[in-house]
Amino acid sequence: MFISFEGTEGVGKTTLIGKIYDYLQQQGHEVVLTREPGGTPMAEQIRSLLLSVNHEESMSNDTELLLMYAARAQHLQQVIVPALKAGKTVLCDRFTDASFAYQCAGRGLSKEKLALLNANFVSHMPNVTFWLDAPTELGMSRARARGALDRFEQEKATFFEKVRSGYQELWQQQGERIKRLDATQTPEQVFTQALACLQSV
Repeated sequence: MFISFEGTEGVGKTTLIGKIYDYLQQQGHEVVLTREPGGTPMAEQIRSLLLSVNHEESMSNDTELLLMYAARAQHLQQVIVPALKAGKTVLCDRFTDASFAYQCAGRGLSKEKLALLNANFVSHMPNVTFWLDAPTELGMSRARARGALDRFEQEKATFFEKVRSGYQELWQQQGERIKRLDATQTPEQVFTQALACLQSV
């Protein structure tokens, strides 16, 4: 099974992934924990490029999108597909839905470009996607409390409102796969809600 976790900054994805990882391992599953952008040494180098704050040169939106998919292609080939073929469960912190939410809804890139990349470079989609949804200001205050903000976290509130609306659009279109979790709840309540969704799959 392939499970992805989505949401804006500071909504508790890392906490939930950790809880589900522990739960599945206790149930006897072989679990691979990974993230995007990243997940392989090469993809992690691309992640560093994407997240670093560069005051000398701003990254174009197309460059950002293509770097995301370069990392994703490597990640799929090296980690996700082999794990799924071996019968393991893959837990991934962000996947293609993040590209729609951040690059299309957030940056205004065309959905046609994204569809082209997905059709040609994404061989496997998640069976279940957990969208952790909370007001953007709540998530950003949590992100700020963690310390220095990366290039995405430094975006303005209006950007994250667009990202959140992008996730909402996907959820409304693909409710079978995407499960909305109320991330204003405690981590335990979010985990309980996620577990109920998993048990009904």
